[in-house]
Amino acid sequence: MTMAEAIPSPRILMGPGPSSVSPRVLAAVGRAPVGYLDPELFELLDALRADLRTLFGTSNDFTFPLTGTGMAAMECCLCNLVEPGDNVVVGVQGFFGGRMVEICRRLGATVTTVCAEWGRVLEAEAFAEALQQVGKVKLVACVHAETSTGVCQPLDAIAQLAHAHDALFLVDMVTSLGGMAVNVDACGVDVAYSGTQKCLGAPPGLAPVTVSERAWQVASARHSPVSVWYFDWQLLRGYYDAPHTYHHTVPVNLLFGLQEALCEILEEGLAVRFERHQRVSDALIAGLQAMEVFPFAQEGYRLPTLNAVRVPEHIRDEVAVRRRLLQEFGIEIGGGLGELRGKIWRIGTMGASATHRNVVLLLSALQSVMRTSS
Repeated sequence: MTMAEAIPSPRILMGPGPSSVSPRVLAAVGRAPVGYLDPELFELLDALRADLRTLFGTSNDFTFPLTGTGMAAMECCLCNLVEPGDNVVVGVQGFFGGRMVEICRRLGATVTTVCAEWGRVLEAEAFAEALQQVGKVKLVACVHAETSTGVCQPLDAIAQLAHAHDALFLVDMVTSLGGMAVNVDACGVDVAYSGTQKCLGAPPGLAPVTVSERAWQVASARHSPVSVWYFDWQLLRGYYDAPHTYHHTVPVNLLFGLQEALCEILEEGLAVRFERHQRVSDALIAGLQAMEVFPFAQEGYRLPTLNAVRVPEHIRDEVAVRRRLLQEFGIEIGGGLGELRGKIWRIGTMGASATHRNVVLLLSALQSVMRTSS
């Protein structure tokens, strides 16, 4: 028997993603495929795009499921908006804000960073100061749900500052969409993106994107071609909108799965779903604190979807703890990224994984493993 065969299956996915997928969604993914220009597919896409607007809280016409993961969506959105020489202000309070900075620099932008200690929120005053110093700014960007730290970033004040400086506001919602309210239009977000494998409860491989008319006009008025052909919004919109000009072979079975996942979300009801995520997260944190495992993220700004907790000091090998959880109990949790490597555990309560049952199983298993891992 191989090591992989010895691990209990199916896995209980409580890491930073992917999260578990329901039987309904799995069955939908297993449908016989159709062609990428099939009329049935475009009917499905129209319904799917409408449901994504509901989830994003937007009326943006150009809302669509990009082929690729959340990182593909980050690069897609930035490469359509950023040109060489543009001034861009990016908030960095974790690993994924840093990736935004790297992509913008590769696109030739002049990047000003607004930084906060990992685990804490970005302050609006710091953005105000940066915007005042930079002058003309094309884009302001930040992460709503920082997957590396478990922090939920308030958006309203930053959006107001961006618009006051005639800049677009772009937000990473990879770990928030479908698990908590995002309210794109009400917050004044111009561009947002996510991933299907987290709170949406679908397999990895698609990335919902929504683009305001204002952002579309900015992208359409570029002075230079988009540097990545595959991600060019003009070409992508030609496929998703009539006349549906061929662009690439979309993963039709993943689209079937996403449609079913969105049906599950809307049947549950957004308010009920968001309350479930918060309730399950609260139960997890309470149980962990009883075991003297404490939250890492700033109090009052902790995500209900991704719970970052400090590795107890008496645990000498946190990787071994995670390995045993997987091998002995089939439960996956995540470790820290970047400067938090070895210092925190990241425990997801997202989508189909956000259940009371999973919390009880994890707490029991973790207690058992920690007892013999000191």
